Amino acid sequence: MSQPLNSRPFAFDTEFDASGVVVAASSFRPAKRSYSPTEVEALVAQARIEAREQALNETAGLQAMALSTVAQCVSESAAALAAVSEAHRAQSAQLALACGRIVAAAALDRLPTGALTAALEALGQEIDASPRLVVRMAGLDDDSRAAIERQCADAGFTGLVAFRDEPGHPAAFQLEWSDGRADFAPDEAFARISTALDAALAAEAGHAENLSEQGAA
Repeated sequence: MSQPLNSRPFAFDTEFDASGVVVAASSFRPAKRSYSPTEVEALVAQARIEAREQALNETAGLQAMALSTVAQCVSESAAALAAVSEAHRAQSAQLALACGRIVAAAALDRLPTGALTAALEALGQEIDASPRLVVRMAGLDDDSRAAIERQCADAGFTGLVAFRDEPGHPAAFQLEWSDGRADFAPDEAFARISTALDAALAAEAGHAENLSEQGAA
């Protein structure tokens, strides 16, 4: 006949010496079969606390994993975002340069002597003491020569103005006087501006890479 499932056979695990003194007490402790309402409430409260702590620990673990995933995604996309930003800056700068070149070209076509007038105003003190000023320019006629002579006088030049008709852009010119020379060519000026812009963009791109590396560190 089989024993009940909740039964436990009696074990003689308590040891006595010859005089009847207990040498080794039994480790058997009968399971408690009933609890008072107060004990039940205490056990339920403890179970709730343990369940809450376990849930909080699991939530914290999930949050840490999510933050780690986000950080990894941001780190991987930083290089791509930097490249997009650099390309956007370069394209914006090139577009601005192209627009500026169109506006400047239209202005020079409408007023070919505008750059020459600005040069004469800037060089007024340098050419003032020179006895002779040579102006090399394309498309010179009587009206334009008279206008240039008036501009020289307005700039403070009282010497002789000599003209040399040179082929080229209508706004391009060369000025020669006893102590110096100045010239202007729209195409060369635009080329120098484009070179300076490329150098500035390259320097800025290098600075942005350094900032990205510092941020990643």
